[in-house]
Amino acid sequence: MKQFLKAIHAVDDAILDEYISCWEEFSVKRKTIITAEDQVQRHMFFVREGIQKSYYIDDGKEHVIAFTYPPSFSGIPDSFLPQKPSKYFLETITDSKFLRLSYRMHQEMMARYRPKETLFRIATEMVLIGLIQRHHELMAFDIETRFKTMMQRSPHLLNMIPHKDLASYLRINPTNFSKLLSSVTI
Repeated sequence: MKQFLKAIHAVDDAILDEYISCWEEFSVKRKTIITAEDQVQRHMFFVREGIQKSYYIDDGKEHVIAFTYPPSFSGIPDSFLPQKPSKYFLETITDSKFLRLSYRMHQEMMARYRPKETLFRIATEMVLIGLIQRHHELMAFDIETRFKTMMQRSPHLLNMIPHKDLASYLRINPTNFSKLLSSVTI
């Protein structure tokens, strides 16, 4: 975790060590809902093992928003950051191991250490940039281009995540996803 955080923004080792010492281990089995719609997410998660997805349900159909896997943060930011009920679900795809930190402790550390606050501002900016890029891809690209773009950026996901979830993430019908998988050269 320390190397992951330092790659985002340089922070003194003593500050990072104190911050990391506040996190606790947390493990769950596959297909466990960590945060449900209308629940407030009380912890931030750092993924050590496993794969998770965030999604919403509309007319009984699941729509995947994002995947998380090591090393990365996981959660529903628009629930955790303002401490408001989630509009989405966070669920494990595989058995997962995390480090987790309570909202209260996260806020205390941000208030105590300016470099820590800067680190999370930069991390939040990175998430925002990624979301804008994803929004652009969904709005501007046809299904084949979305598929190729994901395969170029994250080919490892093809063997890690169920194809129905990848199809949902790309906003592609599962049948069309299978056709693209067999016909598009990656």
